[in-house]
Amino acid sequence: MSASRSTVDDAEIARFSAMAAEWWDPTGKFRPLHKFNPVRLTYLKASLARQFGRDANAPDALSGLDVLDIGCGGGLLSEPLTRLGAKVTGVDASATNIGVARSHAEVMGLAIDYRADTAEALVEAGEHYDVVLAMEIVEHVADLDLFVGACAGLVKPGGLLVMATLNRTAKSFALAILGAEYVLRWLPVGTHDWSRFVKPEELSAAIEAHGLKIRDETGVTFNPLADRWSLAPGDMSVNYMLLAERPGAAG
Repeated sequence: MSASRSTVDDAEIARFSAMAAEWWDPTGKFRPLHKFNPVRLTYLKASLARQFGRDANAPDALSGLDVLDIGCGGGLLSEPLTRLGAKVTGVDASATNIGVARSHAEVMGLAIDYRADTAEALVEAGEHYDVVLAMEIVEHVADLDLFVGACAGLVKPGGLLVMATLNRTAKSFALAILGAEYVLRWLPVGTHDWSRFVKPEELSAAIEAHGLKIRDETGVTFNPLADRWSLAPGDMSVNYMLLAERPGAAG
């Protein structure tokens, strides 16, 4: 891996660092992620339980699993995964975000290994995990193929990579850019760059080029009347998630 290449976009890191104090405010700038979290957790718990032979309804359904949350931000996903029994490592290129995440986890009494680091640095350190998550970060990285390769390289044989991002469609431009940023003001203007959105077939191809196999895909849609996100396997036109496995026996 060339030392001159990096997945980190300094402007994107600065943008999210500036909002870091609001990570745990459910009515603040990260309100969409707070609303999105339940459907992400439902999908992850069911998928991981199925892959690793666990009872998805058990309070410790993820006990013993090493989970890496790349682009963890303030820890909105790392904390509930820890409560489900997972041993979570949360990584973010923003030291400011990691500071917020560590402080909140300490208040909550949760042991989470938070690091201000990058996926490619973990690869160079020779680390591997049962589950690698890259949720709502793909559209913010500087080098997509390098990032996907790093994520894939961190997955143990029999382990899973789960990525969530935004499709590059006219509908996503209307809803995720114009609607979310300009009309509803859910997000600060400039949070997303539509040209960086990634079509599912593009992301799938990148993942499989690095030795993993796509095992599942699903869309996620928002119902404005119910103010709720739901899984929508037949609609990947805006938000979607891909789940891939590294072939081989789980450790």
